[in-house]
Amino acid sequence: MSLPVIDPKQPFQVEFEPLLREVLACLKGGLGSNLHSVYVYGSVARKTAIAGKSNLDMVVVTKSSFEHNRATLVNTIKWRAKQGYPQVKGVSIRTALVSEVANLDSIFTWGFMLKHCCVCVYGDDLSDCFGDYEPSWEIAKHWNMDVEEWLSVYRSKIVQANTGEELVGPQMVIAKKLLRASYSLVMYRDKRWFDDPLECGEMFLKYHPEKQLEIERLGILLSGRAIPKRSVIGLLDSFGNWLVQQYQKTEFRIG
Repeated sequence: MSLPVIDPKQPFQVEFEPLLREVLACLKGGLGSNLHSVYVYGSVARKTAIAGKSNLDMVVVTKSSFEHNRATLVNTIKWRAKQGYPQVKGVSIRTALVSEVANLDSIFTWGFMLKHCCVCVYGDDLSDCFGDYEPSWEIAKHWNMDVEEWLSVYRSKIVQANTGEELVGPQMVIAKKLLRASYSLVMYRDKRWFDDPLECGEMFLKYHPEKQLEIERLGILLSGRAIPKRSVIGLLDSFGNWLVQQYQKTEFRIG
C-alpha cells in the first residue's frame, strides 16, 4: 500500500498565504538564478495550521551553496515574519543542494520528505524524481533512529531552563519527536504514515496499550502547559529510554 501524498491543489489557509508570498519574494531576490525550488512542510502544508501557534516550515533547494549570505537572508525572513505576521509563530528554513536531494543515497531522507511531507511552491518539483513509498522499517529508522540524540540534547535544555517559558519550548519539541518516533516504531506493522503527533501517539497505542499513561503525558507536554521540570525529566528518562531500546531491538531483528 502506497503512502498518501499531500494534495498540492488544495489552497493554503488564508492566514499563512501572505507570509508565504513574502518569503518566496525574499528567496527569489536573495538567491536569483541559484534558487532551484521551494517546498512547504508541516501543518501549513497539511492545511491544519493554527493561527498564532503554528510555524511556517520550508525547504529551500539551491543549485550551489550560498553560505556567504545564508545567515543574512534567513535572519531577514525571520525578522519580517516577526514584525509583520503575528498570526505565524515563526519561520523555519532547511536548505539543501539539488545534488544532495536528487541522489539515490537520499531516497529515505530527502526523497521521502519531499514526496510525502511537502508541497512544492516554486520551481521544478524534485519529488517527481522519486516513486511512491510504502511503509517500511527503512523509512522509520532513517527518520527516528536519532531519538537517543534528541533525548540527550533536549534533556539538557530542560535541565538548564530557569523559567517556565524556557521550559515549555524544549518540552514541546521533544514531546512531538517522541510521539512521532513512537508511531514510527510500529509503522512497518501498521502500514500507514501519520505526521500529526497526537495521531501518532493514538495509533501507537493500538500496539502498546500499556503505554497509555506515557502517551497521555506526552500530549500534556505538547499542549504547551508548563510542567514541573522533575516530572518532564522523569518521563524522558523512563519512556524515552524504553523507546530507544525498542528501536535497537527492532533494528537488530529486522536489520
